[in-house]
Amino acid sequence: MENNLYILNRNIISCKKCERLINYCNKVSNIKKRMYSTDNYWGKPVPSFGDPNARVLIIGLAPAAHGANRTGRMFTGDKSGSWLFNTLAKFGFSNNEESIHKEDGLNLNDIYISSMVHCAPPKNKPSKQEIDTCSFYLQEEIQLLQNLKVVVTLGRIAFEGYCKLLREKGYDWVENDKKPSFGHGSEFKTPDGKTLISSFHPSQQNTQTGKLTREMFDDIFLKVKEALTNKS
Repeated sequence: MENNLYILNRNIISCKKCERLINYCNKVSNIKKRMYSTDNYWGKPVPSFGDPNARVLIIGLAPAAHGANRTGRMFTGDKSGSWLFNTLAKFGFSNNEESIHKEDGLNLNDIYISSMVHCAPPKNKPSKQEIDTCSFYLQEEIQLLQNLKVVVTLGRIAFEGYCKLLREKGYDWVENDKKPSFGHGSEFKTPDGKTLISSFHPSQQNTQTGKLTREMFDDIFLKVKEALTNKS
C-alpha cells in the first residue's frame, strides 16, 4: 500500500492535465514573493503526504501559491498550515506544531493529508473542470488508504467534492431525512461506513475575522478522536 501511494504521488507530481494551473505554478515560481525571493519554489503539482496506515484523511482545497507551491508539501509554509499543524500536534497526530519546509522532520501519525486540487490556482479558485479532473487522484487515495475511518473536509468545496465522489461510487444518502449539507462541525455517517466531519477552512480570511476560532477548530479534532474511539 505504501509503495502504491508513493507511485500515485509520483504521478501527481508529473501531472500536466490542467494547462492553466501548470502555467500559473510556473509563473508564481518565477515571479516570487519578495520575502521568499531567495527560495527555490517547488512550482508543480504538490503530492499528498502522511501516514499510509492512517485512519483519518484530511481534504483541503488546493496548495497556496506561496505556501505549498513554494515548499512542495501540503499546508507547509503558510498561515493555514500553522493553524492545522498546531492543532494536529495538540491531539497527537503530528510530532511538530509547525511545518516550515518538507525536510523539517515533521511526521504525521494516523493522518493523511490531500486536497481537491494539487496545483495552486489563481486567486485560490480552481475551476469546476479542474476539480473534476484532479478528483481522480483523491479517488485512488481513498481506495489505497485501507484503514480509513474518518474524513475531515476543510471548507465547502472539499465537502461537496467528497460527497460527489461518493455519489459517483454509487453512494447517495440522506441524513435525518435530508441531504447532508456543509456546516462547521457537521458530522455524518456515510454509506461506506466512514464518518465525515466538515470544518471551515483554516484560511487567513476565516481565522483573522474570527469566523474560525482555535476552540472551534479544536472541536473538530475532538470529534475525530471520538469517532475513532467509537470505531475501534
